[in-house]
Amino acid sequence: MKNKILFVLCLLTGLMFINAGLDKFFHYMPIPANMPEKMVKAGKAFMEIGWLMPLVGSIELIGGILLIPTRTRALGAIVLLPILVGILLANISTAPSGLPLVIILIAIILWTMVDNKEKYLPMIRK
Repeated sequence: MKNKILFVLCLLTGLMFINAGLDKFFHYMPIPANMPEKMVKAGKAFMEIGWLMPLVGSIELIGGILLIPTRTRALGAIVLLPILVGILLANISTAPSGLPLVIILIAIILWTMVDNKEKYLPMIRK
């Protein structure tokens, strides 16, 4: 049962990151009307740096795809962790209203990492 719940959560999280990554390339999602002005300014500043949004979008896309299959889930969690840290810091500094969703996503990724800890151990052993 635990594996099925984790699969569904990873599937939904993976699809959300795939969607976010694709939006960085195709810009099909509108900017919410109630988004804080500081967040809109930060987004526009990131768009001015021509290579940053495609890089973040690529990482979100790859991480989302890797998070869905059980075999590559551990790698997907590691790939998405820095993106989630950035999202957490952005929400803390500019839009605290988004923190509940970010905390849920971090909890899912951390659960995935704890569930796959045996795959990470060879990286830290001598």
